[in-house]
Amino acid sequence: MVKGTVSISIEDFQALLDSSISAAAIKNSTNKASKEIQVFLSFIHNQLDLTEHIESFNRQSSRSKIVIEDDNRIKIQFNEE
Repeated sequence: MVKGTVSISIEDFQALLDSSISAAAIKNSTNKASKEIQVFLSFIHNQLDLTEHIESFNRQSSRSKIVIEDDNRIKIQFNEE
């Protein structure tokens, strides 16, 4: 990391703070939605075998991976960018 100082306007600083708050809210809502989808997929997987479809999704997806755990619960793992 480079050390130094930067001067920005109050408006730009406020916009930076606002975008940080907005990004945190989006991350929080994404995490909540992924947990709900995990519960739904786990339920469906217990009714039908989704293994083939999950493997196909994982081959095509570049941003996330669906994992079937030992107890047949499904987890969604996001790839770090």
